[in-house]
Amino acid sequence: MSSSQKPVYGGQAVVEGVMFGGKHHYVTAVRRKDQSVEYFHLPRKANPYFTMLKKIPFLRGIIAIIESSANGSKHLNFSTERFDVDPKEDEIIKEKEVSKLTMYLGVAAIGVISFLFGKFAFTLIPVFLAVLTKPIFPSDFAQVLVEGFFKLILLIAYIYFVSLTPLIKRVFQYHGAEHKVINTFEAGVELTVENVQAHSRLHYRCGSSFILFTVIVGVFVYMFVPTTPLWLRVVDRLLLIPVVLGIAFEILQVTNKLRDVPVLKYLGIPGLWLQLITTKEPQDDQVEVAILSFNRLLKMEKETAFSIESEEIV
Repeated sequence: MSSSQKPVYGGQAVVEGVMFGGKHHYVTAVRRKDQSVEYFHLPRKANPYFTMLKKIPFLRGIIAIIESSANGSKHLNFSTERFDVDPKEDEIIKEKEVSKLTMYLGVAAIGVISFLFGKFAFTLIPVFLAVLTKPIFPSDFAQVLVEGFFKLILLIAYIYFVSLTPLIKRVFQYHGAEHKVINTFEAGVELTVENVQAHSRLHYRCGSSFILFTVIVGVFVYMFVPTTPLWLRVVDRLLLIPVVLGIAFEILQVTNKLRDVPVLKYLGIPGLWLQLITTKEPQDDQVEVAILSFNRLLKMEKETAFSIESEEIV
């Protein structure tokens, strides 16, 4: 089966682990303090309203982002609570699990709010920085370019400096392991540590590429709205966030489909450049965790698909 015919799986690096998502399930594997691996599973519940919206171009990107932020925050919350806890203390953790379950909705909401807050900050701060240069770059065209420049610099600087911290560096290594596993699977190669390590840590479908595309798309979209007065410029930027996100998502999908087409494959290169910062080369034990997570997902997806087929036959 070619990579184009294979099911599409996504993933996310968490603290000391990797989450993978399929059509029916999300699975996270986390390396515990005693080097054992623990799994966290959540079924992928279909929302009829969201399912309908995900069929509409440009809107589907917004829905995908909301779902990704909400679901990813649950798995990230699990990993941060488990990775550095001695397994001998599991009984204490289990006593708290009931209250944790009631918090999941709140965790999901926090994930979405955090994404929106970050998006607002990286959208508006460049606006105010660009305004300071207006005596030098007075035209609307120049202001949009300067704004885009500041946004790109802020984005790269932020990612670079947080990547220097030990914790985030390891998360970025797991991010690299996640990509390597997906690339190995899509290449039709057996998932062994050696095979996975031989593949690239970069992937066209990565969220890092999506973030960069929002900056590029924003420059073109903002060309169609005025930069003065300042209050209107701020309002426009906020109102256009869904538009920019929706277009960027569609471009990400296109670049992934064209990655094997000569010349056109270079459309996704800028996103891959950013991944040189957001991913790091993983260690073998980190790749092992990623493989375990992905294999557990594949097993659950297969079992669910078989169950659904059996019910349809009956």
